Amino acid sequence: MLERSGWARSVGGVGPYLTLFARAGTSREAADAAVAALQIHELPTARGCTYVLPASDFALGLRVAQPFDRGEMRTAEKLGVTDAEIEKLCDAVLKALGKTPLDPDTIRAAVGSASRNLGDEGKKRGMITTLPLALGRLQTRGDIRRVPVDGRLDQQRYKYVRWTPNPLAKSKTSIEEALTELGRRFFRWIGPATRKEFQEFAGLGVKGSKEAVAPLGLVPVEEDGDLLMLPDDAEAFHRFTAPAEPQYALVSSLDAIAAARRDIQRLLDDKDRKRTVLVEAKEGPLSGFYDLPNHAILDRGRLVGLWEFDVDSSSIVWTTFGVKKAKPLQQKIDEMEAFIRDQLGDARSFSLDSPKSRKPRIEALRRMA
Repeated sequence: MLERSGWARSVGGVGPYLTLFARAGTSREAADAAVAALQIHELPTARGCTYVLPASDFALGLRVAQPFDRGEMRTAEKLGVTDAEIEKLCDAVLKALGKTPLDPDTIRAAVGSASRNLGDEGKKRGMITTLPLALGRLQTRGDIRRVPVDGRLDQQRYKYVRWTPNPLAKSKTSIEEALTELGRRFFRWIGPATRKEFQEFAGLGVKGSKEAVAPLGLVPVEEDGDLLMLPDDAEAFHRFTAPAEPQYALVSSLDAIAAARRDIQRLLDDKDRKRTVLVEAKEGPLSGFYDLPNHAILDRGRLVGLWEFDVDSSSIVWTTFGVKKAKPLQQKIDEMEAFIRDQLGDARSFSLDSPKSRKPRIEALRRMA
């Protein structure tokens, strides 16, 4: 599923679980087992962000993450941290790690003075010690990987372990070749899309994005249009006839169908663009959003509704846009509700999402319904 529909954005929420369950009915237990077996894994990748990737893409994901390794280092340099210092710390971390995952505190004690506190100025910049810099660098190099403390993808507490063999050990792919392959993946997952949307997904500049996709032979969906597809996908796209019967799916607010392009407008009917939703305590029309304001209800790729999970009632609160309540839709809602209640416990969009912070969104959905 991750190979075909796109890497699952992971920010300490349930997005990866919902991606797999909505498309393949994958249980949380099966997903966690796949993580434990390294069939899938959470990695820093495109533009330095974390996604859950299939094993076939581990090397590619790490390679396209490497140009973004300098971001935090630039901040650290202002605090007097040097590359040589971090390289020395990386060596110390590798010596400390073995086959047993260690938490950051244990690693910090093991490396001793190789890691140092960056004082009040570092604290102001969100950089308390130098250890996270080394851990981040070693991850993008494929030397170590982080392991969820309880084996779950919807939290952000980790231990670290050596990655043997390093998934990059046999890779001879240049960064230019990797970015072209990332472009191929992107347009295969989410086309039609614009080159600018790929540029933002990959974290590239205008020139870099053009050079990356040039070998792909992308073709416009419509003459002189900016929406592009891979040639064989374009042929299939023009032959395709949408099913006559509804095909409902409940997906996460960070599902690749919207998050990869950061554009929900192409998922909306014109009549739904002015519908009002609540985001960050402010109301506004759907036409003003790039990202999904809630988890989404889709029908054959069209955004037809929104939903959230209410922990107090252990139920899904939802609304649809002009869709009559129907048995197939209710069945999908009931299935997702049972999955969250029995296997996940909650449906946080991201790590800081909480039942309390979600209440205004839930009440807004009730009013819309």
